Amino acid sequence: MVEFAPLFVPLERRLQTFVVLHWIFCFMVLPPICVVVFIGLLFTRFWFFSILYAIWLYLDQNKPWQGGRRNEATRRWVIWKYMKNYFPISLVKTAELDPSRNYLAGFHPHGVLSIGSFTNLCTEGTGFSSVFPGIRSHLTTLNIYFWVPFFRDYIMQGGLVSTDKESVAHILSRKGGGNLVGITIGGVKEALKTRPGANKLVLQNRKGFARLALMHGADLVPIFSFGDNNLYSRAKNSGFWWKWFNVQLYKKIGLTIPLFYGRGVFQYSFGVMPYRLPITTVVGKPIEVPKTPHPSQEEVDRLHQHYMKELSNLFETHKLKYNIPKDQHLEFC
Repeated sequence: MVEFAPLFVPLERRLQTFVVLHWIFCFMVLPPICVVVFIGLLFTRFWFFSILYAIWLYLDQNKPWQGGRRNEATRRWVIWKYMKNYFPISLVKTAELDPSRNYLAGFHPHGVLSIGSFTNLCTEGTGFSSVFPGIRSHLTTLNIYFWVPFFRDYIMQGGLVSTDKESVAHILSRKGGGNLVGITIGGVKEALKTRPGANKLVLQNRKGFARLALMHGADLVPIFSFGDNNLYSRAKNSGFWWKWFNVQLYKKIGLTIPLFYGRGVFQYSFGVMPYRLPITTVVGKPIEVPKTPHPSQEEVDRLHQHYMKELSNLFETHKLKYNIPKDQHLEFC
């Protein structure tokens, strides 16, 4: 039976719902619309707009691999406060980040739509720059987004950059410090393992971030976002053909589409809106990393193990505060 939302809801909550719906629309619907508009304009009297943009795209194609085009004004839009308050999302600092250093932050878990990582690192909804003064945050995402006309320019405003190692290296090699690049290390494979209440991380064999940190002497920062996995329910059985489709999609473009559902705009039983459940993002103490231009595999493995240990300690220290059972621990795969 469908459970409908009350007819009269405070305007504040309506605005929160609208902003989150806008965000979901941007990442799930807007990219194909942008492609269709770009191609469609070529067959109208406004064809020159697409030609001009194609020239711009050619000249600007490397920008997502060169730090992007982070815009403070966009990051401070008031709509991000509404997005933060929808759940709500909180940012917790456990240690200072020295503005003279550069940082590579591992963000866990990925969740279905990476809502926690985006809100904290690509907006000022939770006040990241106030909590960590002097630190400029970026977040990596799928390369395919940066080939979508118009859309690419919008998402770079928040600090989104390519997930390729060249992109991360460009930010970590900046002089003067004060740069942080966040990576949802588990990626789309971890998204497929997302379940409410589950804490399974795809991290055991992902060591490239540790190598990059060593090569650039960037301190590693473990971040765990409690509640990120609880925002959607997952379909119990997606079937053979859907799994096969996702495997092929991942091989071709590095993308998968998990079957999930949440609530709707005017009812609570089903839809693409996330549940209104709290997210608490805890930023751990940075791990000091010496600069090693040519790290050995042994050095990479040692730092990787150290990182997993610190991430586990962060989870264990804070889990009881955020309703995680005492006997539940992180599972690395």
